[in-house]
Amino acid sequence: MPSLGADMQFGTVVGWRVAPGDTVAKGDVIVEVETEKGVFEVEAGIGGVVDELVVAKGTRVPVGTVLARLRAAGGDVSPAAPAVTSPEAAAPAAIPSPPATTPAPAVPAAVPPPPAAAPAPAAPAAVPAPAAPVPAPAPVPATPRRTRIRTSPLARRIAEEAGIDISTIAGTGPGGAITKEDVERAMAAAPAATALPAPPVPLAPPVPLAPPVPPVPPVPTRTAADAMRQAVAAAVSRSKREIPHYYLGTDIDMSAALDWLEETNAQRPITQRILPAALLLKAVALALLEYPSLNGWWTEGAFRAGGGVHLGVAISLRGGGLIAPAIHDVDHLSPAALMAALGDLVQRARGGGLRGSEMTDATITVSNLGDEGVQLLFGVIYPPQVALVGFGRISERPWASGGFLGVRPVVTATLSADHRATDGHYGARFLAELARRLQAPEAL
Repeated sequence: MPSLGADMQFGTVVGWRVAPGDTVAKGDVIVEVETEKGVFEVEAGIGGVVDELVVAKGTRVPVGTVLARLRAAGGDVSPAAPAVTSPEAAAPAAIPSPPATTPAPAVPAAVPPPPAAAPAPAAPAAVPAPAAPVPAPAPVPATPRRTRIRTSPLARRIAEEAGIDISTIAGTGPGGAITKEDVERAMAAAPAATALPAPPVPLAPPVPLAPPVPPVPPVPTRTAADAMRQAVAAAVSRSKREIPHYYLGTDIDMSAALDWLEETNAQRPITQRILPAALLLKAVALALLEYPSLNGWWTEGAFRAGGGVHLGVAISLRGGGLIAPAIHDVDHLSPAALMAALGDLVQRARGGGLRGSEMTDATITVSNLGDEGVQLLFGVIYPPQVALVGFGRISERPWASGGFLGVRPVVTATLSADHRATDGHYGARFLAELARRLQAPEAL
């Protein structure tokens, strides 16, 4: 079970995309995992053949639990491990070391069956007896390959509580995703169950009246929004507790960038037009190439630089909460390709379908609240990252240039940075480089 965020402790397997015997390559999606922040697709870290599925669908296990085992193509079958099926599974058992000599077949089916007329023997001689008195459970069979049902965690939970099969609901969300409203419509359309008359209860003799008992306050119901809020609270609390933040800000003239966008978009269809957000992200990525100490993680008491510029984009969810999946290698994307990637990421974040690597690979986070009318934003760094870049709205403001006062479109860019990794002088130079990049949009 991978850690899909600094605040994640448990994950639930909601569906397998592979079966034992399937060949997978590195990066192929093999399982869907649900956390407090949503349902994510987890990819294979290596290529090989699926040997066994250790954790059953619907099982909640701690981070670090072995979910499945792979072997090299043509390699020997690995020793079977007990299947994990309990809702609150413990940490997985240690993987046994392979013996020095060639082991006897571990699968009883490999031994020829006795003749039909002969009485069944107690156990075939070639099969080793189990070490424990209770035989280990058989590996969990995988569900067949299927088309994944795209749904939000809140919609999935409401359907389960109402006893409605989520696969019978038609989704109206992005890409056919099933939303909370779709589930509520299905609940309203379902016929109400007919209540059975209760059998008559014999009258009991009157008893003395007891003193009134004060009512017990109802136990509050924990919703998906509550779980999301708790996950965010855990992450930001850890950040403010462990990371010594420093904050910087600067105003940037966006005249050249907006003029370039107007000329470029005039030659593109409306559905493919580029928004200023794409230019801001690309400028951040290129500035990070010049100031790489802001692009990476603080782990084990030292800074570790990221292997690429993978920008985590802060996205607000419709049901409440926040998520920051990554767009990979932003420095290599054109503004048009970056705009398409951003639109796809937002759609999948709100409708379901993010990959595990998108939740773990971000080297820095960018937050933009300009659409909400915010002019100034100082964010909280998401651990173990060491920086967050914030943008407010682009607004017309007085601007002096060349001895003349005019009105220009201006955006305020801010930097929240980890003082263990960098200092204020380094951060100030990064913001200056960011402003310089936005003054030359044709080079983005």
